[in-house]
Amino acid sequence: MNGTDPAALRRFLLEGAAPLVVKIGSSLLIGEDRTPRREWMAGLARQLAGRPGPIVIVSSGAIALGRAALGIEGRPASLAEAQAAAAVGQIRLAGTWADVWAESGRDAAQLLLTLDDLEDRGRYLNARNTVETLLERGIVPVVNENDTVATGEIRFGDNDRLGARVALLAGAELLLLLSDVDGLFDADPRRNPDAKLIGEVPVIDAGIEALAGNAETMGFGTGGMVSKIAAARIATAGGCPVLLANGSHDRPIQAYCDSGTGTCFHASTRPLVRRKQWLRSLQHSAGSLLVDRGAAEALGRGASLLAGGIVEVRGDFRRGDLIELRSDQGVIGHGLCGYDASETRRIAGRRSSEFETILGYAGRGPVVHRDDLVLFDR
Repeated sequence: MNGTDPAALRRFLLEGAAPLVVKIGSSLLIGEDRTPRREWMAGLARQLAGRPGPIVIVSSGAIALGRAALGIEGRPASLAEAQAAAAVGQIRLAGTWADVWAESGRDAAQLLLTLDDLEDRGRYLNARNTVETLLERGIVPVVNENDTVATGEIRFGDNDRLGARVALLAGAELLLLLSDVDGLFDADPRRNPDAKLIGEVPVIDAGIEALAGNAETMGFGTGGMVSKIAAARIATAGGCPVLLANGSHDRPIQAYCDSGTGTCFHASTRPLVRRKQWLRSLQHSAGSLLVDRGAAEALGRGASLLAGGIVEVRGDFRRGDLIELRSDQGVIGHGLCGYDASETRRIAGRRSSEFETILGYAGRGPVVHRDDLVLFDR
């Protein structure tokens, strides 16, 4: 995509040839009568169907829709109740999406993903191949988290982050987050009438994160501005810009194109390669390694993590597990460990020439290879 100004975004939304991922929150998809907002969904499909480039929909709403069918008022009282609601709601939601896309001359496909599907490298590649095959055939994948099996410990947490990871998986050139707000403001517009919309965010820094405040749960959704900033971090680090816009209008794509109202988070000027995109997006670590200042500086120069720079080992992890990398400044990155926790504790602070005496074999090289780690911007 050429440019991130409103005019360039308009052209890409309507005429772009590269993949576009559109994430839609529950509050836009489920009406006050707790049924799908079919006309709104059909209108969105009509607006996007004429676009020459591939489209992926990341759709919330299954649990909210299933609650109504099961007669559940408010949030489900248990995990089993939530999973049952998802099972009922997902088939209805997918059916509605299939119908509205068919009316616009396009076939839709359903993909239900768990966090494990995208954390495991082999399953991630399988999911990517599936999405690429569907897009090559002009089919619109409709993606949601598989809430029928996901638990609190193994969830994305919200569909904003899922949308970001799907955008990178699909090789999208834009992630559009349709929400019930106009974008990111310099103050809470519900409490401050003088709050100003921030049209462009070149870099997501601590100041931008502070503007998001604390995540709030409103209406049917599970994500607030904090989750949208987190999603933007994931996507932009991989080279995909993010547009946050209000989807409450009857024709949300056209509404943005007419007004240009929204917040665009710029893609990184140094995007990660695909494997590093995957590494950067991983969420659950099995442990952590505290490294000394010299090791932290070496990592910053692109080096691998050697055992000699490790000060402390925390957690019980296996070889190949994701671990956090920490310095005295906090978490500086994460990576895949080349040794299990027991081995890492034994070689921490030692030279590689000592490995054979300590472990009984010569070792496997660095504790975390530079190809298997990413550092976070601070």
